[in-house]
Amino acid sequence: MGNFIGERVVLVDEQDREIGSMEKMQAHRAGMLHRAFSIFLFDPQGRTLLQQRAHGKYHTPGLWSNACCSHVRPGEAVQAAAHRRLREELGADCELDKRFVFTYKAEVGNGLVEHEVDHVLFGTSAGPFRPSPDEVADLRWAEPDALERELQERPEDFTPWLRIIWPAVRRLLKVPQP
Repeated sequence: MGNFIGERVVLVDEQDREIGSMEKMQAHRAGMLHRAFSIFLFDPQGRTLLQQRAHGKYHTPGLWSNACCSHVRPGEAVQAAAHRRLREELGADCELDKRFVFTYKAEVGNGLVEHEVDHVLFGTSAGPFRPSPDEVADLRWAEPDALERELQERPEDFTPWLRIIWPAVRRLLKVPQP
């Protein structure tokens, strides 16, 4: 699972219209705009699940991020891709609701750039989770206000996209800034 050799991403324009596909690493080296998704899972108490990326990942290894994020493959719908990756990364699945879409560009190390039209989905699940060690080093639950403080105090511990996306997620959750 994980870094499939030759895996392709869906290239899109600024309106998220498909314009082709490209090998994943090539797209990241060139900073090409492609379709992705980010999943935020919440438990019944309102805490959000954080994933520490496996230390062998090709970019941002060991950093904390949202529950699951990945790329849509050619011919695959966003929802189908999201459920596929939940099963592959966390060994779990749940109902997902698409909340918003945004575009971002961030350098992620090793000469790679994530330039994505990112579909953000929310789900509720308390697990159990069976994370893939190829994808996930650790999991933990975080209260939204505690995560907000951590992001402000130690931004370098978190993936660039989580730092970018959290303010919009926080607004949807109506979590005040500390």
